[in-house]
Amino acid sequence: MTVDDTGSGEGEGVDGRVDPPPLSASSERGDLLAPEPGDDPLALRLEQLILGAERRYTPFQAARSAGVSMELASRFWRAMGFADIGQAKALTEADVLALRRLAGLVEAGLLSEAMAVQVARSTGQTTARLAEWQIDSFLEGLTEPPEPGMTRTEVTYPIVELLLPELEEFLVYVWRRQLAASAGRVVQAADDEEMVDRRLAVGFADLVGFTRLTRRMEEEELGELVEAFETTAADLVAARGGRLIKTLGDEVLYAADDAGTAADIALLLVETMSNDETMPELRVGMAFGTVTTRMGDVFGTTVNLASRLTSIAPRDAVLVDSAFAEELIRTGDAPASEAQAAEEAAAAEKEGEEPPVYRFALQPMWQRPVRGLGVVEPWLLTRRAVGE
Repeated sequence: MTVDDTGSGEGEGVDGRVDPPPLSASSERGDLLAPEPGDDPLALRLEQLILGAERRYTPFQAARSAGVSMELASRFWRAMGFADIGQAKALTEADVLALRRLAGLVEAGLLSEAMAVQVARSTGQTTARLAEWQIDSFLEGLTEPPEPGMTRTEVTYPIVELLLPELEEFLVYVWRRQLAASAGRVVQAADDEEMVDRRLAVGFADLVGFTRLTRRMEEEELGELVEAFETTAADLVAARGGRLIKTLGDEVLYAADDAGTAADIALLLVETMSNDETMPELRVGMAFGTVTTRMGDVFGTTVNLASRLTSIAPRDAVLVDSAFAEELIRTGDAPASEAQAAEEAAAAEKEGEEPPVYRFALQPMWQRPVRGLGVVEPWLLTRRAVGE
């Protein structure tokens, strides 16, 4: 949303700040276009259907109507992921209302200006990916012209008209559900610091030999493999109580509040993928410790360590760091050693009692230097058989 009250393309804001020149319409941050003589009327109708309003305002007019400075309006607009549009009359009443709401939260003291921009950015990034997927994958399959001579746009309009309200309701439902779950985790945090810097179990699961596969497989076949991997991983992580942080094609990053849950997920991922002949081998690395969370992502030494352990893990195996191993031992999910487990079983049998039941086994591996993290002691994580 570039300031340009005179229509020059580069403008000076109402506060005297000079904005950068507008981006091209092909910018990766958005492609909202001003009406041009060559614009497809059906495309404009589709935009109006989705936005629910006609284009009425230039960016300057929208900022003025919302009662915000042009500088702040531009910051919100770019944070949401949209390209600068000069002074094209391309904005609607909904854009004005969105600016007014964000600015109102700042004026009321509920959000700082920096936090409001972060809200805009996180929402924009998340919904941009969702929208791209829905158009590229979902609508593409539904809008194949049923009759010769019909354009895809002609078919898309009635489909979108039918789906839009249902998808909108579903999006709000899922968002509320996720918000409730996240709020519950925050409320259970021990203190305010733990809300941002928390102790979590973090795991990376990586497909082995993916680079070689990209050279051998057709693009469509490769896409199907990646989608199957991401879908399977996402379902397993969610079902076992973890949280999928992000997917990176051949790799997924997930987190869990406790080491036992993360360990169960890791082994289940390996077991599931190894039983699927269409899938490459998998390796998983996990670490436990303090993690910084920002905009749904996780950062810090614990995350870096989990990533490094993944790179050195054997095929179809799980490596964990010493802190992760200690946490499993502390919670009674794994014995400190097999010798200890045998002693406990013998003592329990002597007393006529049931021996402790451990879910996992830990085997120390050779210490080794890890780039940027010094010397680490990996542990091989396996599942204990019933009765062991």
